[in-house]
Amino acid sequence: MSNLQHRLQWLEPAWPAPPQVHALSLLRSGGMSQGLFASLNPALHVGDEEADVRENRRRIRGFFSLPDEPLWLNQVHGVKISDCSDTTPGPQADGSYVRGFDRVCAVLTADCLPILLCDRGGQEVAALHAGWRGLAAGVIESALTLFHSPPEQLMACLGPAIGAGAFEVGDEVRELFCQQHEDQDLFTESHRKGHWFADLHGLARRRLERLGVSALFSMGGCTFTENEDYFSFRRDQQCGRMATLIWLSDHPRVEALRIRVDDSGGGFYRCQAR
Repeated sequence: MSNLQHRLQWLEPAWPAPPQVHALSLLRSGGMSQGLFASLNPALHVGDEEADVRENRRRIRGFFSLPDEPLWLNQVHGVKISDCSDTTPGPQADGSYVRGFDRVCAVLTADCLPILLCDRGGQEVAALHAGWRGLAAGVIESALTLFHSPPEQLMACLGPAIGAGAFEVGDEVRELFCQQHEDQDLFTESHRKGHWFADLHGLARRRLERLGVSALFSMGGCTFTENEDYFSFRRDQQCGRMATLIWLSDHPRVEALRIRVDDSGGGFYRCQAR
């Protein structure tokens, strides 16, 4: 880890969302966790010291002046979306949705794809955990049923996930997606027989487009190859998780050093606490 490990760093989408929409994906720096979990691990289920995780969560909430504790989910690679207005702690779900202010949607990832959704009017938001299982099973479709706005009035941002050059899957995964849609071009043959490299970002973008969500943005790089910034389960097996959050609030964004990064997904901001 670099000498920046004690400073909070995060990504923000460069999308035309209304100012009350706050969205970010945290990098792994700026926390208390040690060793494999260094340093900003907010996940309680991965074997990290509970006291460190609680402190990491406290730092996140305090630094960003979150209006409430994020709704931390028990993620199971499914399609259930929890309503943030329900105060039940730790619901079993792979996404959360809220219509209204001052509730924080959150997902945890370490290779899977975090997806953020909001409507153009800034009245409703959602955060989704989309690995290949959830994506194929319909986690995006499940979330869209909760929105009052039609898909054409939504925008989506895809966060950091494992890249197309590192996400090796078996024949069964490719066949599953290609049976649903003609997505053969999003799989590249591996040197290992019966294996393919899958473009998780591409699969999600195409699914969103088919569902009518055309305002698509992205932020971040490959979690597998960029170990300074990201946890990766495929790379390290035992590791922390990154938090991706979205919420509605009238409070201004926090003071930070923001650097614009241009990419094919419309660009994003890399941010660091001052």
